[in-house]
Amino acid sequence: MHASTQDYQSKAAHLNLSQERYWQILLHMVDGESEIDDANFFFAANGKTNAKDELDATLNALLNETQFDDNASACRFPARKAWLKEKLHITEFPEVSCVDYDKILKRLSPTSATLVFPSAHINSPASMFGHTFIRVNSKYKSKLLAYAINYAADANPDKENATVFALKGLFGGYYGKYSLLPYYEKLKEYRDTEKRDIWEYDLDLTQEEVQKMVRHIWELNGTHSDYYFFTQNCSYNMLWFIEAARPSIDLHKYFNFAVIPLETVHAAKSEGILTSQHYRPSKRTILLEYETLLSDKNKMYVKALVDANLSVESFMAETNISQEQRKYILEAAIEYLEYSFSSSEMKKEYYLKLFYDLTQTRATLGKSKELKIKSPPNPINSHRAVRATTGFGYRDDEPILFLGIRPAYHDLEDSSLGFLRGTQIEFLNLLLSTSDKEALTLENATIISIASLTQRSEFFSTLSWRMKLGWDREYLDNDTHFTTTLGAGYSVGNEYLYSYILVDPLFYIDDTVIGGVGSSIGVIVDGYDFMSTNIEATYRLYTNAQEQTLFKLTQSFRLSQNLQVKFKYDYKKRVLQSIKSDEQTYKAMLNYYF
Repeated sequence: MHASTQDYQSKAAHLNLSQERYWQILLHMVDGESEIDDANFFFAANGKTNAKDELDATLNALLNETQFDDNASACRFPARKAWLKEKLHITEFPEVSCVDYDKILKRLSPTSATLVFPSAHINSPASMFGHTFIRVNSKYKSKLLAYAINYAADANPDKENATVFALKGLFGGYYGKYSLLPYYEKLKEYRDTEKRDIWEYDLDLTQEEVQKMVRHIWELNGTHSDYYFFTQNCSYNMLWFIEAARPSIDLHKYFNFAVIPLETVHAAKSEGILTSQHYRPSKRTILLEYETLLSDKNKMYVKALVDANLSVESFMAETNISQEQRKYILEAAIEYLEYSFSSSEMKKEYYLKLFYDLTQTRATLGKSKELKIKSPPNPINSHRAVRATTGFGYRDDEPILFLGIRPAYHDLEDSSLGFLRGTQIEFLNLLLSTSDKEALTLENATIISIASLTQRSEFFSTLSWRMKLGWDREYLDNDTHFTTTLGAGYSVGNEYLYSYILVDPLFYIDDTVIGGVGSSIGVIVDGYDFMSTNIEATYRLYTNAQEQTLFKLTQSFRLSQNLQVKFKYDYKKRVLQSIKSDEQTYKAMLNYYF
């Protein structure tokens, strides 16, 4: 053993270094146990649960190196070494040659850091809440040359059964892996392949703090932990890196039972470490902008060029197209071609040849006006995830009180500001009521409810859909029943409103299982930040030959970022002891988000 190792271990014990916050951060310690599940991350056999033994074992490994190349302990754990050297004034560390670490440090050339939020991708189980990762910015001007710190489940959700993926993700059935990769690769994945807008939030960290972050990233690169969809997920693990950069920041205190990606951005804002923000539109958003620039008669040229129904030569021979419109058509065709290729809709050889023909032809027409895409509302200004509800109203002329709670996350009657339009994700929504007639009634107990009312357009013919699993009282009698439904349809709209039509097969449990099918038509007016209007009419036909009509009208006002008042009218056609009756409910509700 090195002559001074025991002395340094004794000094560390005297200073109680193993309980200092920075050491706890480096080990990802929570309540005395590390969240890292990779044995290679620890020097001590019990290092996962004993911070002091891990510190002593680290000192022993660093002071008594047996390898002096990239496999040296100092090369694998530069953050630990730098901190222990500072705290204990160690001068006896052996000389080692860290070629790989020095190479990546030179390539990164870290100067600042950015928290990146790709918006929700509602049709992907892994991305329905969005995602966050960190970009390490370098001295190079182009952000595309920067590197991204990422944490993700070691699984491909596109190649696995969605139900299996969700269950394994919920219960730690996957390893989550840390990785460091070029930023342009993440942009290609999220913005181009998954059609997700990207928001970048610069962090108020010094260059030295970013250096500390990078040291810790290196220590974790390639290691794994158990991945949990709601808790130890992609966004949660980014918090460790920010805290490693500046230990005085405590982002974990904001999260107790679930970590939703957008909530980590809100937490960073609460800590005052966000500076400027930047928006990167997705391929989908860019194409939708071209739809507004192209005349109706010229839009069809875009798909015709990409689908090979019209050659580039034949298109250029058209004489009834203005020069400006011709430029827009070719630019949109290039974007649509890249979008289609990223969606695996064509072979690479076809894509490359057509891409060359389109770009070469476009280059001959000279410059056009810069495409100016208006930034949508910033997600940082959206409401928080948890919602508490209180309200009063009348049901069949009887006064009634309401009280509810929803842990996550957003529904179509909430303010859509900062959220993906036409989407809904609710977990564990609970609404209770009380009146003179009934002491306590369960109005709604949603296990999960998801909706994706994506508007169809010239370039996109996406199917709208929604599903629900839980309890509610929207059926023939006035009791609360367990139900499940999964429906589909179409939605169209403009910047002020959108409408939809859906067909929803359903089942609910009374004394027996009763099936049915509903057809719904709805309109949502959401073109104003301070208010929204939701209207939906539904006709249902059940397997017991009964019919039912439902109607909802909701008018909501956004009083502040996290406060909303809502006025609602509900009509339900009931069948009580074979007697048809009408039930009408008027509500005034106050929603507080936190």
